[in-house]
Amino acid sequence: MNIIKVALDVPVMTLFDYRLVDAAMDDVGRRVVVPFGKKLVVGVVVEVVEASGVAPARLKSAVQVLRDSPRLENSDLKLVQFASDYYHHPLGAAIMGTLPARLRRPRPTANLRQQVVGRFMLTEAGAAIEPSGLPARAHLKRRLLALLNERTVDADEAKALSTRAPRILKELLQQGLVKLDTPTQPLHTVRGSAPSTPVLTSEQQQALTAVTADLQRFHVHLLLGVTGSGKTEVYLHAIAAVLAAGRQALLMVPEIALTPQLEGLVRGRFPEAPLVTLHSGLNDGERLTHWLAAQSGGAGVVLGTRLSVFAPMPQLGIIIIDEEHDGSFKQSDGFRYSARDIAIVRARQHGVPIILGSATPSLESYFNATNGRYQLSVLERRIGAPLPRIECVDTRGERLEDGLSRRLLQALDDYVARGEQSLVFINRRGYAPVLMCHSCGWISGCHRCSAQLVLHLREQRLRCHHCGHLAAIPRACPDCNNPQLEPLGQGTQRVEGALAQRYSESKVLRIDRDSVRPRHAWHAMRRRIHGGDVKILVGTQILAKGHDFPHLNLVGVLNADSMLYSADFRASERLLALLMQVAGRAGRGTTQGQVLIQTEFPDHPLYEALKRQDYRAFANTLLEERRQAGFPPFVHQALLRAEAPRLATALEFLRAAAASARDVSAFVTLYDPVPAAMPRRAGRERAQLLIQCESRARLQQFLSGWHRALLESRSAPARWAIDVDPLEF
Repeated sequence: MNIIKVALDVPVMTLFDYRLVDAAMDDVGRRVVVPFGKKLVVGVVVEVVEASGVAPARLKSAVQVLRDSPRLENSDLKLVQFASDYYHHPLGAAIMGTLPARLRRPRPTANLRQQVVGRFMLTEAGAAIEPSGLPARAHLKRRLLALLNERTVDADEAKALSTRAPRILKELLQQGLVKLDTPTQPLHTVRGSAPSTPVLTSEQQQALTAVTADLQRFHVHLLLGVTGSGKTEVYLHAIAAVLAAGRQALLMVPEIALTPQLEGLVRGRFPEAPLVTLHSGLNDGERLTHWLAAQSGGAGVVLGTRLSVFAPMPQLGIIIIDEEHDGSFKQSDGFRYSARDIAIVRARQHGVPIILGSATPSLESYFNATNGRYQLSVLERRIGAPLPRIECVDTRGERLEDGLSRRLLQALDDYVARGEQSLVFINRRGYAPVLMCHSCGWISGCHRCSAQLVLHLREQRLRCHHCGHLAAIPRACPDCNNPQLEPLGQGTQRVEGALAQRYSESKVLRIDRDSVRPRHAWHAMRRRIHGGDVKILVGTQILAKGHDFPHLNLVGVLNADSMLYSADFRASERLLALLMQVAGRAGRGTTQGQVLIQTEFPDHPLYEALKRQDYRAFANTLLEERRQAGFPPFVHQALLRAEAPRLATALEFLRAAAASARDVSAFVTLYDPVPAAMPRRAGRERAQLLIQCESRARLQQFLSGWHRALLESRSAPARWAIDVDPLEF
């Protein structure tokens, strides 16, 4: 009797045994439909064995192995297995979470293989058509045919013209006017270099040589380059070397907003190499199509955010992580994995190089580079204009105008008059962070969280940015009935409104999570920015990294002081990285940029380090502080997080968990349970317990045994999870 062990999307740390008469070793990695409870679900076959520990009478039979659909290779399963073990997350939930939604449903999946991305080209009949001779109402068909006369086009490139373009391509295919290009060489082989390939500087060439000297061997390469030093160009040359060898490249970014710019650069440099994107902004059909292109080897380049680290790529040749320091690479709930760290493991498993690029690398990566574990290349010179001038504007004693100082307003006047673009950076969405009654002291707090409701004036709503709770703006104070409620502080909407009154609304553009939420909104905004009709951008950290706006020469930073003091030991590292990144948006063209930081602490050491723009010196200072204090990267950490309806319940659970671990924690330090930095969120009270150890291996050994013991105590009064290598406390 053959037995298959199946991974299912359920929150338990076990696989499920099913009977399958015709089971074969080749079924490992395939999707399978099985009965689970009263319904049919899809899982993935992880192992085929001869016998089961389940009694034969209780053993159910699998309904169907989906052998006509794509399968996960052993290397793909091995990677997810490592992540499941290291982060102590159920293997079934981890595996199924990496699949596109349509592959997780027990529906017919015929013709899946036909969805692999290809490139369309004109047939002889199509080439004979003169686009200008088509009816005026067929403007989109004219544009498509004109583009196809120049080069081949894939579905994504067509969709960039219009959402109706793929349908028209299908019509042209049925009419015999276009066909799918099926070259004899691999789809991702480069047929020739782009004519406009820039010549590398000596620094860039040295970095590229270090990366590409041996593409058949695993090594981690930290590319530390100041903003505007040409890190992306090193990426593109490395990708070219990999594509020329007929292999695939995985390029990862922290934010969806960074994908359009990089996508355009990659497509322009490698027009014959199919590129697909993988991120949460895709609909189910798009994600399936792109995933299949990666899994089949048809996509030469996969550009994606965090989850793309698990995308199956049979010919993987290099992994590149841009802005590797960014916290977005760490999943904050559920499967709490670090995509950067998993990418390094994946590169080791495949024996390929990995590039970690940043102007402000994480201290962990920088430490590994300084001690020889990673290779280090430094790009110290900016291409084009020199690094921007950074100045601290002392706002002590000054009455600010909607959060803007006289010095910053005068600078904005000057740059707008010259027709240049400026960025006003404030890392706070909404109109104002709180609504207050000065008569009795009432403030707009969220009843579900330990936070305030943020005023969103345009929507006439108070909104919690943590749990999403919405409330109407009260006409009077709920406590004393005072009708004079005042918004305190500034958000992007308030700054946008003030600048729109001063310079006209058409010249000011707000870019934050609220404004870019509609589909394709960010694409339209980028066109306006590059078109030059927008003179002032008001934005959050969405704009702080990776973007290249050549006409943007002034950056003003508001409210930086709010991030200066924090109980989090990573606060200074994050603030310096954020300010250096946002300062790097200025002067990306031929003119030196200017950065004005409003502060009441102009002599603070962090601002002094920022003005020198010497990240390495600041990082060395922080590393010495961390070494003396016993913080990462000199120790390794994990958090046991718990939440319950009452804080006392969560704390009591953590105390009991700590007590149960005392006899096996000789090399591990367990600290006392404490409330989380935000004790209440979405109606649940939260607490945490810190675990620390100098040895990663010993920490993992302890966590594995402790995790099993906690799972066995089935009557836990709180929901809990282990967060390994936590970034948020």
